[in-house]
Amino acid sequence: MSTADRIPLYQKVQEYIRELIDSEGLKTGDRIPTEKVLMERFNVSKITVVNALSGLANEKIINRVPGRGSFVSDRESQIQLEAAGAHEDQMVETVGSEAGLRSRIIGFVMPSIDDYFATRLIKGVQKALGEKNYRMMILLSNGELEEEKEAIKALKDIGVEGMLVFPVDEEQYNEEIIGMKFSGFPFVLVDRYLPGVETNYIAADGRMGTGLAVDYLWELGHREIAICSDSPLQTVTVQERIEGYMNALKNKGALINPAHIITGFQVESLKDAETHPLFRYIRNKMATAYITLNGRLGVQIYQMAGQAGLSVPRDLSIVSFDDPTAIVEEFSTFTHIKQFEYDMGYRAADKLLEVIHAGEGRVGKYSKTLIEPELVIRQTTGPNASS
Repeated sequence: MSTADRIPLYQKVQEYIRELIDSEGLKTGDRIPTEKVLMERFNVSKITVVNALSGLANEKIINRVPGRGSFVSDRESQIQLEAAGAHEDQMVETVGSEAGLRSRIIGFVMPSIDDYFATRLIKGVQKALGEKNYRMMILLSNGELEEEKEAIKALKDIGVEGMLVFPVDEEQYNEEIIGMKFSGFPFVLVDRYLPGVETNYIAADGRMGTGLAVDYLWELGHREIAICSDSPLQTVTVQERIEGYMNALKNKGALINPAHIITGFQVESLKDAETHPLFRYIRNKMATAYITLNGRLGVQIYQMAGQAGLSVPRDLSIVSFDDPTAIVEEFSTFTHIKQFEYDMGYRAADKLLEVIHAGEGRVGKYSKTLIEPELVIRQTTGPNASS
């Protein structure tokens, strides 16, 4: 194998763009080839191209404008500015390090805080940071990729030392996250990761979680087991949980019924529940047990069952990811997959502080932590009455 063959693909894309700028005499503001053109030219994935362009943007060779493309940056002016400010920056860094003047603030970007999962996750982060005299600033993305990008920019502008990010979606790569990776800015991804991009992340093992649920329901005599997700995006997290569900059924020699994999829907209001396809599915007893990929959906199915004149767990059983009903574990009513979100938050924050203090953000050493979930048996599951 030649040396050229061993060059990573994203570096080949970068070299091509550098040579293009030089050979074509491209000037400041000139557009470079689009992501699609580069993907076709090098026969690579979008993430490879995004990695390459983000790296060039961090080197100030190009500027990336969302929705418009990438353009040659004013490199000469940038070099002059950096040279003029180098001495001042050096003084600031020296004074800051001598006086110990760190911001001691960690940023946390997450989609929302509307369930106990998020609350317990934050408490875990808060505990770990408090032990090291750090504070936390939370910004919400509201499940929107652009808001996630803006939140990351805002926290960096504020001067946080590092960042925890609960990504909106793993498929739509956030360029700000890619940028933090290439610039060495300390961050840890929580609950989700970016496939193909090496980062520090911590999450619960979703495949194991659905496997535990299927095994338990099978022992109770359930054979028609549905899995439900109301996520508008088929994220990697959702896919992994569905894979765990399918693998568990295959291990029992059961056929996979596609009708039992219910995804891509929304339950806006229970007032109109009787017209919802999921309500008809429940009322017609298409399944005797349901695994829901979040606690809120577990409650909605419970309520729909009541409206359909069915009793839980007599007529159907429900296992939810996360406990939707109780702040205190002992008072929970739902059988659920416990993901140890407090521990997840604590360990994520602890890892981030370790990265900050060790300078690992610039070295490229990444840890991937999967927390083993646990099945907590409560009152929403019971034997299959029809078996």
